[in-house]
Amino acid sequence: MNFFGIFIGIVTFTIIGLGFPLVIRGERTFGYFCWPYMMGIGVVLILASLFTQNDWGSVIVGVIGATFVWGSTELKEQAIRAELGWFPFNKDKVKLPFTDIIKKWKAPHL
Repeated sequence: MNFFGIFIGIVTFTIIGLGFPLVIRGERTFGYFCWPYMMGIGVVLILASLFTQNDWGSVIVGVIGATFVWGSTELKEQAIRAELGWFPFNKDKVKLPFTDIIKKWKAPHL
C-alpha cells in the first residue's frame, strides 16, 4: 500500500490552514498593499519546487508557494473584513517600500 498521497493530503491541508492566519496577520501588520511581495515570494517558491529533487520537499515547497499566491489574492478581501469590524483593525500599519506605486495597481482577485 502506498500512503504517500494521504500524507501529502494531510501536509497540504495543514499548510493551507496555516495560510489563513498568514493573510490575517499580513493585512493587519502591512495592509493589503503587501500583495506583490506575497505573490513574489509564492512565485519564487513555486519555481524552487520545480528544481527540488526530493518528492516531499518539492510538494511542500510548491504548496507553500501556492498558499502565498492565494494569500496575495485574499488580502484585499481581508482588508474589507477588517474595516467591517469582523477582525481587529490596525490603523498604524508598517509602510512597505514602493507602496505609492503599488496603490496605482489593481489588487488581484480570484
